[in-house]
Amino acid sequence: MTLNTHGRGPVRVLDAPDGHDVIIEGRLDVHTVPDIRDAIHAVIIQGPGELRLHLGSAEIGDATGLGVIVHLHRRATRADRRMLLVDASDRTTRLLRGCRLERILAPRHPAVTVAPLTA
Repeated sequence: MTLNTHGRGPVRVLDAPDGHDVIIEGRLDVHTVPDIRDAIHAVIIQGPGELRLHLGSAEIGDATGLGVIVHLHRRATRADRRMLLVDASDRTTRLLRGCRLERILAPRHPAVTVAPLTA
């Protein structure tokens, strides 16, 4: 499903067995945030599972763009969904670290288990 944000960058939603993948492209700023927020709110209420925000093609343009990510994280948590940031750019990662948000919004990867070596 593709949700258009008035020509300022689409939000694509892909259903997966374990949740939803939301691909955001373009600039997240005061002009695009309302449509992006509404589209992802609709995804959050669709059911359980992880909510993965793919930000590889997105750019956080101002404080409103960062604020919507924090808001969506809180909203997903209240709906018992886990939100993950995927493919965050170096700039986005630095921004999260600078705002001290990297602990709650940092990309998370599944734990890797290593079997012990036996002779």
